[in-house]
Amino acid sequence: MDAIAASPVLFRPPPARMTVRKIIAGYADRLSVAAGESLEFKVSVEAEVGTYRCDVVRLLCTDEHREGPGLVETVIDTPANGSHPARRQAVHAGSYARVEGMPALASFTLQAWVRPTLPGAGRQALIAQGDALAMELDERGALAIELDGERVSTGLPLREGIWAFVAASYDAGSGALRLVQSPARCHPGLDNRADLRFRARPRRRFEGAVTIAARGPHRAAMTHHFNGKIDRPRVAARALDRAGMDLLGGPEPPPALAGDVRGFWDFARETTGDRVVDLSAQRRDGVLVNLPARAMTGFNWSGDVYDWRFAPREYGAIHFHDDDLHDAGWETDFRLDTPPDLASGVYAARLGVPGAPPEHVVFFVRPPPGERRAEVCYLAPTATYLAYANYRVMDCGPAYEAFQGRLPRVGPEDLFLDAHPEYGDSLYGRHRDGSGVCYSSRLRPILNLRPNGPLWTFNGDGYLLHWFDRLGCRVDVLTDEDLHREGAALLAGYRSLVTGSHPEYWSRAMWDALRAYLDDGGRLMYLGGNGFYWRTAFSEAHPGAIEVRRAEDGTRPWESRPGEYHMSFNGELGGLWRRSGRTPNELAGVGFTAQGFDRGTFYVRSPGSFDPRARWIFEGVGEDERIGDFGFADGASGQEIDRHDPGLGSPPHALVLATARGHNDNMLLANEELGSTHLMVGGTENPDVRSDMVFFEIDGGGAVFSTGSISWIASLAWNGCDNNVSRITKNVLDRFLDPRPFPDPPG
Repeated sequence: MDAIAASPVLFRPPPARMTVRKIIAGYADRLSVAAGESLEFKVSVEAEVGTYRCDVVRLLCTDEHREGPGLVETVIDTPANGSHPARRQAVHAGSYARVEGMPALASFTLQAWVRPTLPGAGRQALIAQGDALAMELDERGALAIELDGERVSTGLPLREGIWAFVAASYDAGSGALRLVQSPARCHPGLDNRADLRFRARPRRRFEGAVTIAARGPHRAAMTHHFNGKIDRPRVAARALDRAGMDLLGGPEPPPALAGDVRGFWDFARETTGDRVVDLSAQRRDGVLVNLPARAMTGFNWSGDVYDWRFAPREYGAIHFHDDDLHDAGWETDFRLDTPPDLASGVYAARLGVPGAPPEHVVFFVRPPPGERRAEVCYLAPTATYLAYANYRVMDCGPAYEAFQGRLPRVGPEDLFLDAHPEYGDSLYGRHRDGSGVCYSSRLRPILNLRPNGPLWTFNGDGYLLHWFDRLGCRVDVLTDEDLHREGAALLAGYRSLVTGSHPEYWSRAMWDALRAYLDDGGRLMYLGGNGFYWRTAFSEAHPGAIEVRRAEDGTRPWESRPGEYHMSFNGELGGLWRRSGRTPNELAGVGFTAQGFDRGTFYVRSPGSFDPRARWIFEGVGEDERIGDFGFADGASGQEIDRHDPGLGSPPHALVLATARGHNDNMLLANEELGSTHLMVGGTENPDVRSDMVFFEIDGGGAVFSTGSISWIASLAWNGCDNNVSRITKNVLDRFLDPRPFPDPPG
């Protein structure tokens, strides 16, 4: 779900931005590392200092709430601790394709189909070779060509969002230069077709790498990034007439032009990776930089097929953006060799320079391969952390305050991100051209994956770490990426699996692994809300990246364009797991029902809590006691909540132990629950706006306990962990660690 939704933002001239410096920032080459393995840290320092200080710390609580335990961190003695040389490292955003080894050109034809999304937002390269040749859109969005420093243009801007065939040809013998732009459709009175001829006499041949959607000699010097889609880019070594251009623009290299074709790139090939395949006899494949969006509908998409795997020729487009970012590409500043006996947990490299607050580069330490050091596994929801990575409060629209039900919290990191779009956005953001961000990566500084941020995702989960520590409960910490890569074998042998507060983003491999764990008698403590919600893809070809396509349902900040619902990383349909026949209720007994952020409320025991099957869960809790009318999120039921619903797959034998109603009308029913719009969507009017606590047994001696609320974990540490939320959770954990099998499900 999308707790923090952004309003659509179409292109506008960049506003004057505040100058906000972040003195020190960094990231590691991995989020998860086994004890005894190594990580590499990449750091950038903007202050005029010679060194910075690093201390490796274990994080045992991550929030400085005035009524809570505060930030609790313990320094770990490692060789990486101490001073390191400071330097500044830049982030170079913007996607493009690069093709090395191209022969020099004298005469040429460059052509492609293009769908610009920001025409008129500055010069934008389409196809370039070296520093002397570039077919581009000019400042107004019209097709232009630059030859050896001289530029000519059609003078007729292309229309935003409308496909157009564009071509530039040049004959070195005669000096004849031609520009062709032919939109797929023209509106009455707005005919911007052009077929113009000029004369040119460049002083040299054109040589160097060919780049598509940007130009420049190397990554740090790329300029003129294109925003929009490109399909069927082609390069020929002679000036073609219009009939020749049509031949060159076909799906296969034309035999009649075999001796002239220098580049015939088919963007529909090898969609899951970063290679762009050249079908010409030259076989000059290119490589994509910074993860532009693949599996995009092309100029010829018919609308009949929605899965790119079954109509690849209609999905030959790549959508490039000037703010795409996959790997920041920073150089390594220091290496940490984790001690083999280092306890599994959540750690950080705490980085600091005098006069500035420290930065924490967070990482997760798991047991060595093949080892299990505890009976409890905490699955850190790192896919969710990546989905929200560098969420930008400053880009939210005017409805954000009403959506939150309170004034937005704006911190230094928000001001910094507003001033630095190159650090990349979250999966809740939009690119500068208004299209949704569908990829996120851990290979960049993530400013909200750190202590003392908003009480959301990572920072909220820190109270669970504190609770484990206060109980003296040893846990093994694993991550979503670990589970995706290794599957059910990773969970084998753990008596209990505990989630974080918001395990929202799940891949198919993760889902199958959890299902297998439960089928084998596992015991799940789902201590969150809005879990198992969005289908998510990890990539073998793009390390550290995840992908989400937001289809036609779900509470979402943007929606994928028609035909672009299937993910490029693996071809799976994106969107809600619920729409793929796998509901959260089947796994956890509850599923997402509503969201609201101004305040929370408490649970009241239901008849199911007195059933002999579950009465032990409430030992030490009174019959009429309010459960969780306290907490750092203002109540144990809040933010995003789940309900029990047999119609959505909640097991028929599941016991509803307690229910939290009492929400106000800022707690709104999820839109997938609405067949049509009506007024009864708030907490005071709709009976489905509630969170349910449930318990049920599963075959093989296992069981599931679910709280159905993101805010539950934020109540665990209240009053030094002496409260009924903590007591209930401990009762469940103690019983789940008891080797006695649960009885088979009744009935």
